[in-house]
Amino acid sequence: MLELNFHPFPKIITPRLVLRRLLKKDADALFEIRNNVEAMRYVDRDPMKTLAEAKKLINTIQNNEFENNAILWVIALKEQPEKMIGTIGFFNIVKPNYRAEIGYILHPDCWNKGIMHEAIQPVLHYGFEGMKLHSIEAHINPANAASEHVLLKNGFVKEGYFKECFYYNGRFLDTVVYSLLKK
Repeated sequence: MLELNFHPFPKIITPRLVLRRLLKKDADALFEIRNNVEAMRYVDRDPMKTLAEAKKLINTIQNNEFENNAILWVIALKEQPEKMIGTIGFFNIVKPNYRAEIGYILHPDCWNKGIMHEAIQPVLHYGFEGMKLHSIEAHINPANAASEHVLLKNGFVKEGYFKECFYYNGRFLDTVVYSLLKK
């Protein structure tokens, strides 16, 4: 079975980015992203309405990290390492199957700049080499062409299209699942 240990936290540096641990002081920036209607358009969850929701999410994320059940990195530009522009991480980890789901979100001001592509590559490497995952999956809204592009560009393969498998906001929504196997 998969044995995980996220301590010490694996900070990642890329040519333009710092991927670091989520801190309580990131609540305002997390709220700004999770409150943004454009950023949340394909997340299929309501945008956050209060800063308290962001603080509660940070507590949940930190508890999951402490218990080695999930890991999330803040995405920040090197020249502003304290300013969160997005997040990326692994959750829904199925330890007996060496499998995890990857999720990410980026502030719309940072879209179409190759930032998520740059962030996902070392995170995938950490998933396969550091966590010893065998497979990584992503569940996306079928209309999210940008997310699909990031996944395909990084070697993910479309595994399935699930019709009306997710209930949100009074209606059933479709989900597309992509997967990447360790090479």
